[in-house]
Amino acid sequence: MKNDKIQNKPACFGELNKVFPMTEIGLRQTPDDCMYLCLHKTLCLKNALASINGKVVKQELIKKNEESGTINFFERWARKKQIHKKH
Repeated sequence: MKNDKIQNKPACFGELNKVFPMTEIGLRQTPDDCMYLCLHKTLCLKNALASINGKVVKQELIKKNEESGTINFFERWARKKQIHKKH
């Protein structure tokens, strides 16, 4: 069953800017068509975030956490280093 889903995936499968684009207010959000109509949404989003482009999303989260004061300089540095090691 899992292999059938992978073989029949749509053309946009795993494309970060199509399945998890940045909104006008500076936050990423999955489009309604993906959320409610696509059978592949979970696997697709996982693949998009695991891709090299997914690194951008992780860096955006780190930046937002630092700006809000949730993490400090050393924590930000350590998280960024982890991201670069994985990719």
